[in-house]
Amino acid sequence: MGGMVMVWENLTVELRTFGEDSSHNKKLLNGLTGFAQPGNIMAVMGSSGSGKTTLLDSLAGRLDANVIVRGSIFMDRKKRNLNCREVSYVAQEELLLGTLTVRETLTYSANMRLPSKMSKEEINRVVEETIMKMGLEECADNTIGNWHLRGLSNGEKKRLSIGLEILTQPHVLLLDEPTTGLDSASAFYVIQALTNIASNGEKIIICSIHQPSSEVFNLFHDLLLLSTGETVYFGQAKTALKFFADAGFPCPTRRNPSDHFLMCINLDFDLINETLARLQLSTVSMKFEYFLVNS
Repeated sequence: MGGMVMVWENLTVELRTFGEDSSHNKKLLNGLTGFAQPGNIMAVMGSSGSGKTTLLDSLAGRLDANVIVRGSIFMDRKKRNLNCREVSYVAQEELLLGTLTVRETLTYSANMRLPSKMSKEEINRVVEETIMKMGLEECADNTIGNWHLRGLSNGEKKRLSIGLEILTQPHVLLLDEPTTGLDSASAFYVIQALTNIASNGEKIIICSIHQPSSEVFNLFHDLLLLSTGETVYFGQAKTALKFFADAGFPCPTRRNPSDHFLMCINLDFDLINETLARLQLSTVSMKFEYFLVNS
């Protein structure tokens, strides 16, 4: 593993309950251990409440004061608290000023956040490189838009939000469900843009994601599956199918692998299987009845 590697070891997060009895604390994460390396994009998947966002908040140092954190996070083999220059976090909500253009938004942010010793020409070069990396050339001079002003698409806004966070060249880029609310094509372009950022092998990129399409899932290098705050699978995304098949849960030919994984790790897996079997039986019965009526 070359470059700066991020490691989390026995990471446990508990939500503090008021009172003397700590046994009632709710565990949000339970003993997670893993690593992320530059050049790869890691997908963190799991059903709602599995701990995806809590893990990202832990790695970013964004947890609330009412939680208890145990375990260690290492960067480059050194235990340390990440500061804002080392890690950037892209939240689900986009906080953008709708009356500005893409280029104006990036330029204002760059002037505020980049070192003051940088010249205007250097800052403009960083802005233009960011526009190209995020595939925003065609809409660079378009107004972002808001509730009463037509502007960028949701996918373009998401790529702009990511562009704002890579201006400062962080070592780690964390994204909380960057494809939420996007159609399949826009979601693909967003993750493809992240692939371009990761391709130089300098940044660690980790994103939580909810039910990606098979095309989007194929863009991920690594996969972390969580269920009720515990690790179910951690490894290369392309070997997850074999892992589940070896465990007795092979993925049906026409099913999206990411959907299959989420169904398998769902606590109501048996109930889901029973319902699917009943639906399939009902479908077969309907087809048979149709055949009898029309024959």
